Amino acid sequence: MNRHTIALLLIASCALSARAQGLKGLEEFMRTAKSGRAGFTQTVTSPPREGQAARTKTSSGSFAFQRPLRFRFDYQKPFVQTIVADGQMLWLYDQDLNQVTARSQAEALGNTPAALIAMAADLKALDKDFQLQDQPTSEGLDWVLATPRSRDSQLQQVRLGFNGAELAALDILDGFGQRSVLRFAKFELNPNLPATQFQFKPPAGADVVRSP
Repeated sequence: MNRHTIALLLIASCALSARAQGLKGLEEFMRTAKSGRAGFTQTVTSPPREGQAARTKTSSGSFAFQRPLRFRFDYQKPFVQTIVADGQMLWLYDQDLNQVTARSQAEALGNTPAALIAMAADLKALDKDFQLQDQPTSEGLDWVLATPRSRDSQLQQVRLGFNGAELAALDILDGFGQRSVLRFAKFELNPNLPATQFQFKPPAGADVVRSP
């Protein structure tokens, strides 16, 4: 999720007194969260190039998921973009380009942050793809560090921030050094979501590109 898809570590003296509870929050989330929706703000920071400062872009929109296998991101600012996983295909619609990209969901999302939220059935299943570690509490959140076990993953690591069993933040570092931080607001757990929310039909006239 380059375009689409942060935390300060607690000082060592505080880490001992603030026992990390991130894995507990992740386990509770995996056990109880069958669906969810929230607003989000995403900040993407690209590594600095020679002679240039790091570049930062901010976007916002809404997010929903239905476990297993279905989720949707609707980017509203600064550009309209839609990402839908319908259980079989991953659809990406760019309104400005009037272009839709479609890929096999299983191939596109194996070791991505989406697997952490919407795809794995439980913590044991998630542990097959990611090494999971508690992190010190910071910014009022309990954190989990997820490191892909596959050396071929495009991710370096993902940090998940929890407020109890509520997912509050994702901090994603990819293989190119680009960091993407998503903050969720007004998270609603287990709402009744219509099946149509996770269906996608390319708009009339849009250019559809299907990737292998």
